[in-house]
Amino acid sequence: MHIRSDTRALVTGASRGIGRALAHALAARGATVGLAARSTSELATLAAELPGAHHVLTCDVALPVSIGSAIEEFVDAAGSVDLLVANAGIAHYEPVAEQSLEKIEAMTQVNWLGTVYTVKAALPAMLERGSGHIVVMSSGAGLRPFPGAAAYSATKAAQRMFAEALRHELHGSGVSVTTVYPGEIRTSLHDHERSRMPEWYRGGPNAATAEALAERILKAIEHDARHLHYRPAVKGMGILHGLSPGAADRVLRRLRGRTAAPRK
Repeated sequence: MHIRSDTRALVTGASRGIGRALAHALAARGATVGLAARSTSELATLAAELPGAHHVLTCDVALPVSIGSAIEEFVDAAGSVDLLVANAGIAHYEPVAEQSLEKIEAMTQVNWLGTVYTVKAALPAMLERGSGHIVVMSSGAGLRPFPGAAAYSATKAAQRMFAEALRHELHGSGVSVTTVYPGEIRTSLHDHERSRMPEWYRGGPNAATAEALAERILKAIEHDARHLHYRPAVKGMGILHGLSPGAADRVLRRLRGRTAAPRK
C-alpha cells in the first residue's frame, strides 16, 4: 500500500519509542494517525507536535473491550483503518527463577494477547473493504532468545508465528501483514530496569534509533515486505540459530560475552 494524505493509520503504543517515531513518520507523509496508548497526557503532547489533525485514543491493549472501543472511535472519526500497527509492548528482563508470575502474565497480556485483540478488532472491517495492511512488532528476541529474557522472548515468538501464518491466511483478501524484528533500539522500554540489565545487553545511546527504524517500516509496508529485520545482524543471527543453535551460541559469546550463552 502507498502511504499518503488519505491513509488512515492506527498505532498502538504510540506515546513512546518506536510507536512515537512511527506516528511522526506517518504524519510527515500526510496520513491521519490514531494515537493509541494508556498515557493520555503523552498522547496529547504528541498530537500537538504532529502536522495535521490526529486522534488521541486512550486504551489498554490487554483489554479486548478497551482496544475494540479505541478502534471503533477511530473509525467513527476517520472513516476506516487502512494501516494497523500492533506495536504496544512491555519488557521485564529477569531469570525465570527470579521473575514473578505477575510480570510474566503482564507481558503475555500486553505483548502477545494484546496483538491478538488489536488485530481481531480491526481485521473484519479490513476484510469487508478488501484492503488494508497490518504491522506486527515482534523482536529479534523472537528469533534468538537470550538468558534473562525467556518470558519476553516467548511473547515475541508468539507474535512472530501469529503474524507469519496470518499473512498466508489473508492471501487474496487485499489485506497483508508485515512482521518487524527490531534488535536493540534506543527507546525507554527498559528505563524501569536499567540498573539490572544483563551484561550481554547493548542498548542505550549507541543503539539504533527509533526514527531510523520507523522509516524502514514505512518502506517495508509500501513494498508489502513479508518481514523487516533491523539491524541486518538480527536476520543473520536468526538464520544461524535456526541452522545451528550451538554455532549461534559461539558467535554470541564472541560478540557479547559469556553471559549471552553461558552453557556450552
